Amino acid sequence: MSSLQGPNNFTNDGSAVIDRTIEVRSKKLAKSIQELDHIYEIERTVEMIMSGGYERIALQFPDDLLADSVEVTTVLRDRTQKKIFVLADTSYGSCCVDEVAAQHASAECIIHYGRSCLSPTSRLPVLYVFGKHPIDIDHCLEVFDNLFGQDNTIKIIIMYDVVYSYCIDKFVHKVQTDLKYTNVIQSFVKTDCNISQELKDMDNPQLNGRYYKLFEGTSIESYTIFYIGGESSTLVNVLMTCNKCKVYSYNPETRIGRQETLPKNQSFYMVQKAKDADVIGIVVGTLGVAYYLEIISHLKKLIIHAGKKPYTFVMGKLNVAKMANFMEIDCFVLVSCPENSLLDSKEFYRPIVTPFELEIALNPSKQWTGEYITDFQQLLSDANIDEIDFQPENEDEPHFSLVTGKFKQNRRYAFKDSSQDDTINNVTDLTLRNKHTSISTMLNSAAGEYLNSRTFRGLEQKIGETAVEIAEEGRTGIARGYADEQCLCPDT
Repeated sequence: MSSLQGPNNFTNDGSAVIDRTIEVRSKKLAKSIQELDHIYEIERTVEMIMSGGYERIALQFPDDLLADSVEVTTVLRDRTQKKIFVLADTSYGSCCVDEVAAQHASAECIIHYGRSCLSPTSRLPVLYVFGKHPIDIDHCLEVFDNLFGQDNTIKIIIMYDVVYSYCIDKFVHKVQTDLKYTNVIQSFVKTDCNISQELKDMDNPQLNGRYYKLFEGTSIESYTIFYIGGESSTLVNVLMTCNKCKVYSYNPETRIGRQETLPKNQSFYMVQKAKDADVIGIVVGTLGVAYYLEIISHLKKLIIHAGKKPYTFVMGKLNVAKMANFMEIDCFVLVSCPENSLLDSKEFYRPIVTPFELEIALNPSKQWTGEYITDFQQLLSDANIDEIDFQPENEDEPHFSLVTGKFKQNRRYAFKDSSQDDTINNVTDLTLRNKHTSISTMLNSAAGEYLNSRTFRGLEQKIGETAVEIAEEGRTGIARGYADEQCLCPDT
């Protein structure tokens, strides 16, 4: 029940915040030192630290494994006598190696724990320790046989969440020997920044960090994928990049196996939204994945050559409120690891697309075929802006928007100058203002145009227009009841 004193949020003395209980998702996986050694691969970690001669080692834990971080750090310090510390909350997704935070602490290497997107790094040596989540292999085999039991000659690729990588060799062996499946291929993941010769001899990884060797004369489209793991960004990445394959999954936690499906029209819709946009924001969602600087530079060139206006943002973890501060942006493109870039932007005020979707939208030489690319390196290898003809037959003609069902006249902010290398004419970071400090001339400034159209543009200084007055003593107390106010509560 409300009172004259106002809502409870403003009338309490702060004790509710202090006494509030916070539910933490982290739970201990190891109940003893023996389990700790087994789950977190202490022996392999110590060997890597000692053989590399590292003195300062950073440990990166996701939120769900922080409960074991103290014990792991203590054991590693005792066995190596090195300077070992745990990184604080990462600026971006916990699946990415936070090389920037580690370098701030002068770390010489990183031990990354838990789930990982396996994106290539470029600064520090990394050791991946995925952890060993429990799984009932016999039940998984039973579900596998129920899904594919009618044909044991079907070509199948076994993929998995990295937290189950420790048991995949055993699982694949049982599938081939006990169930008699003859065309099963096992995928492999890298466990450190160095790629073994065995992995190098395989095909290029179709998913970052995941390697497999197909049967001779076959393509990925002729295979069925069996994925071990729960619903996650990893599974979504598999579904997107292998969208021409049937995908079945088994969740070890729920013990359920099923065929996975993914809406196919959403990506095409996002492509059309990016095509309609005039001002595009490049959101940097990673500072650790290799080639992130190259893909940002590529996207800038692509946007400018298409006659649109780019702005670059570095804002860590995204949320709706944070992104809503930039209403002049028509569309955002998120530069992040393959798993974090697949962001559901339904709740955001502006669409957020992936670099591949933006490439399809703005590159006239690219057509939507259903193929999907999330790897920076693969996207960059297929792109050569200098060979693209961006000039339409009549650039003043509007284009038909498949989103609105109407013709849209694009606002062209720039054009390419072929006489200069990587130079764009008519682009400036400055906006001319007249002596009255109001915006008078716009030189390709999308933000300036938006500001000029707003009725509220922030606080005005009004220098010389405000009368000077003698300073007075202000109020004392708190907002719910200042010292000079009279309480109107009936019980006082």
